[in-house]
Amino acid sequence: MSCWLFKSETNCFSVDDLANSPGQTTMWDGVRNFQARNFMRDAMRVGDLGFFYHSGKDPAIVALVEVASKAYPDPTQWDPENDHFDPRSTADNPWWYLVDVHLVQRFAHPLPLGFLRAQPELEGMELLRKGSRLSVQPVGPAHYEAIMALAKSLG
Repeated sequence: MSCWLFKSETNCFSVDDLANSPGQTTMWDGVRNFQARNFMRDAMRVGDLGFFYHSGKDPAIVALVEVASKAYPDPTQWDPENDHFDPRSTADNPWWYLVDVHLVQRFAHPLPLGFLRAQPELEGMELLRKGSRLSVQPVGPAHYEAIMALAKSLG
């Protein structure tokens, strides 16, 4: 099993939105970065775990999610009314993929970015690297365990 981190702006899609989705599951659509797409398309497996990260004004890890589907083409790429429309992509040759994610556990207390940066056991984590902007990124086993321990210790 692998672990991942999924970033979303709270004004775009928040953990509240996921919690209110049917079955607390949704498509992780709109990813338009090739490396993030490749992680979803080529590396993620059903049952992998991930952290839901609110980016933006108050950045923090707020929940644990599970990958609930194999990767499949993102339908927003073909919708001209959608902000994520991409006219280069066709049904025969889709450029963008997504996975479904399911809410496993909301953390009692968010783990703010500043707090995460202060944890020596998280040194080297992709999220904490200067300039890291990937919306979907891998989380190593040691970092996963450290974050889960921090979430448990805070409540």
